[in-house]
Amino acid sequence: MRLQGIPKAKIAEELGIQDVGRLKIWMRKYREQGDFGLMEHRGRRKEYKDLEREVKRLRLENDVL
Repeated sequence: MRLQGIPKAKIAEELGIQDVGRLKIWMRKYREQGDFGLMEHRGRRKEYKDLEREVKRLRLENDVL
């Protein structure tokens, strides 16, 4: 919609988004990170850290073997 020259305020109105600022943030995140930028990230950081540690541990174990 935005690529068609429709103003952000009009897009927000059509989609039922009351805060145009929130729409701007979503658009920037999508532009910078694609679909990943719009995903929910709260509460996942610990999971990612745990996975990173596990991968590191397994790589070290493989090096020893």
